[in-house]
This record gives sequence, C-alpha cells and structure tokens, in this order.
Amino acid sequence: MRKRIVPSPTLMERSRDSEQGWLDLQEIATVEVTSEDPSFPIEAAFNFESGPGWRAAEAGEQQIRIIFDQPTPIRRIQLHFVETTVERTQEFTLRWSSVRGGPMKEIVRQQWNFSPTGSTHEVEDYHVALEEVSVLELVIKPDLSCEKAAAGLAMWRVT
Repeated sequence: MRKRIVPSPTLMERSRDSEQGWLDLQEIATVEVTSEDPSFPIEAAFNFESGPGWRAAEAGEQQIRIIFDQPTPIRRIQLHFVETTVERTQEFTLRWSSVRGGPMKEIVRQQWNFSPTGSTHEVEDYHVALEEVSVLELVIKPDLSCEKAAAGLAMWRVT
C-alpha cells in the first residue's frame, strides 16, 4: 500500500498567500532534479529569501521537475539565473503537463549570454494562463558551446 498526505484546500490557500502570492512549493509539490551540489540544494532555489540557489554537481544539461500534489492553476512563472565567473551562452526550456507522465507542452525556450564583465543576471517573468498543471519542468543547457559548465538556478517562483 502506498500512502501520500496531500494538503487541504485551506493549506493551499495559505500557501498561495505567502510572500506576495508566490506558491509555497515546499508545501504543495515534490521536486525532482537530475543533479545537485550538496552545498547548493534544490530547496534553496524555492526559498523566498535571496541566497545562493541551486547548482548541479555535474556539468551538462540538467532537468528540474516540480510535481504538484494536486493539479494547480499557474498564472506567473519567474526564473532568476546568476553567473558571475564564466562567459557562456545558456539555453533553458520551460514545459508543463496536466498529467504526470503525459506529454509536455512547451511554454518557452530562451537563450541568454552571460558575461562576467557585463550580463551576470537573467530574470525571466512569464505571465501564463495554465489550468490543472500537474508537472512543471525546467531543462537547462548551461553552455551551448561546450559541456563543461554546471547549471545553476538562483530562484524559481510560481503563482
């Protein structure tokens, strides 16, 4: 027998009210990640306070998947990436599905050029109208020119 305790609608409403309407994902979802540096755990990217965020333990493409306990409407997605040391071109793809294990629908695919002498922060803020989201997935290719860079994510917020 498998058991899962899911939040009540009241808990979801309290979570939704936290920190300017951002969902408290630690309360209403499970996160899967392909790699994690122990000094930069994935939970740090979902924290409402600024901090170092998440970083992969290994170089190359990485995937972060938010799996909601209950299908959830999503209206806004905010991503914050920081790179202060290496010049590189990063690409990320954001996708969603209404069914766990079902087909993923692409929301956006974006490239960004980081440069230690100029562009060190990328903040993307997407207003969406997604109903019944069961899975939200972020795929990061940290460097399109080589496979030596490790992916990182300073913050990921959803409402």
